[in-house]
Amino acid sequence: MGNFEALWTIMDEHYCFFSEKQQLFGVNWEEIHDKYRVRVNSHMTSSQLFEVLGDMLAELRDGHVNLASGADLARYWTWQEAYPANVSDTLLRRYLGTDYGIASSLYYKILDDHVGYVRYASFQNAIGDGNIDDVLAALITCEGLIIDIRDNGGGTLSYAERLAAHFAHEKTLVGYMQHKTGRGHNDFSTPQELYLEPSSGIRWHKPVCVLTSRGCFSAANEFASMMHQLPGVTLVGDRTGGGAGMPFSSSLPNGWLVRFSACPMFDAHGNCTEQGIDPDLRVDMTEEDATRGFDTIIETARRYITTQAYNGLE
Repeated sequence: MGNFEALWTIMDEHYCFFSEKQQLFGVNWEEIHDKYRVRVNSHMTSSQLFEVLGDMLAELRDGHVNLASGADLARYWTWQEAYPANVSDTLLRRYLGTDYGIASSLYYKILDDHVGYVRYASFQNAIGDGNIDDVLAALITCEGLIIDIRDNGGGTLSYAERLAAHFAHEKTLVGYMQHKTGRGHNDFSTPQELYLEPSSGIRWHKPVCVLTSRGCFSAANEFASMMHQLPGVTLVGDRTGGGAGMPFSSSLPNGWLVRFSACPMFDAHGNCTEQGIDPDLRVDMTEEDATRGFDTIIETARRYITTQAYNGLE
């Protein structure tokens, strides 16, 4: 019972999206306490307690909310699993072939219509400004650039900022962040402005398409949000998976660790991006294209970039 009450209280005092979850899903944290309190007793096993606590946290429908024991990880992945993947490793291997470049975690190639393609699979994998400069220099003759972050589950936010900075031409407001200031559900600081500073290295000036899917979460979600504020950038694909809260961790009396969203983040217009970001060009992969060996989302981006380049010449 002590572990149950500790977990409920930690979330009650520090979780940052209660208002959003109540508005979207009717979540009432007090009612959830009573709903799951009756499932806890002194005779249950650790695995049974873990199941109850995991079920309680899942009511928040937040991919950043996890409970970890030595034996399992309670998670809510429906933000991704309930939707089409809209990405295929088999097709990506076809587009990259065997002659692609690798700069740290960036895989890149010039496609046959002179469109540059860059694949960044996870922001957990480090990249440096030198890597980005080298990739952009290699693709400098291309008509435009595709940055494919589909199924990128996030990682280190500074890597996302580092990559986005090479597409900013001036200091740009890209969003806001708040911090909890008290134990109340709505005790937050004044929104703090978040700016993206242009890179001191190579900066890209031609059209850019960022490919997104429901698998884009956390730092990848923020990368899409930042890029969306920059001129010449178009998001193509599916809505991102969200995850706009900066995560924080705490522990229960029995040593289990809980991770949760603690600092809400917003886009440049003040909209919370916890539920994801809509693309400019909404596209799903089709079975017909996949059967023919084509990635619908990549092909849409290629056509868009070619059209933009042609109109620019006009």
